[in-house]
Amino acid sequence: MADLVDIHSHLVPGVDDGAQDVPAVLHSVERMAGAGIRTILTTPHIRASLTQAPDRLEARLAEVSEAFQRAASAVAETPPDMEFRRGHEILLDVPEADFSDERIRMAGTSFVLVEWPRLQIPPGTTRVLARIREQGYRPIVAHPERYFGMLDQPGLAEGWRDVGAYLQVNYGSLDGRYGREPHRAALELLERGLVDYLASDFHGRAGMKIYKEEAWNVLQERGAGEALQMLCRANPSRILEDLEPLPVPALPPASKLMDRIRDMVGRRGRPSEEQGR
Repeated sequence: MADLVDIHSHLVPGVDDGAQDVPAVLHSVERMAGAGIRTILTTPHIRASLTQAPDRLEARLAEVSEAFQRAASAVAETPPDMEFRRGHEILLDVPEADFSDERIRMAGTSFVLVEWPRLQIPPGTTRVLARIREQGYRPIVAHPERYFGMLDQPGLAEGWRDVGAYLQVNYGSLDGRYGREPHRAALELLERGLVDYLASDFHGRAGMKIYKEEAWNVLQERGAGEALQMLCRANPSRILEDLEPLPVPALPPASKLMDRIRDMVGRRGRPSEEQGR
């Protein structure tokens, strides 16, 4: 499937642990286009605590804006044709954040991509997400499958969804990039129909993979063609229109053989690969 939309990557040059210069951005865009992606909503890191310090926040956003404009101009002038937009991945290092500056949000919409510090789940996450919704914003929790202990808290993802948050799983988790537990958690979230988006979390560095093909192979073998359409095209496109995601069909249950394959794949973590944050 072509014309996919990717809502999580780090392709603003030199502002975080992603692509470090414009040539790296252009190479990354070319690779993503080769994976069928035609719209990139790239999301450099920013800390929620900065939103409580207006001068520091403005300095950071100005830095990102200047770098993004350089990258966007180069992308617009270089094949392949790609829509290149910007948001942020917001590290919730404090429970209260101010999302009023549209530059922080996903392409200026009401959606905000958020993550918890150090891949740990702090107490009170459901309350934090509920407050974000009460303020009129729509939180998307980045890579929930990667948080330590996610499998040990089976009701947590439902709690996040119940207060109006959405979930974005990384392609690489479905191929075991981050290890066995994130692989299992990603599949279980999909099997429970709790995932709204798939995305690359691509950091634009040499030697890193996008994992789109690998993830699609895993899910197509499970008969998830309709779900893939929703996760990678329809729902991400709706963010750009400031629309809620559509319900995604749950992944069909795995056979015992598939369970054994899942365990084998999950053991193929790649600890030697530079994974990014």
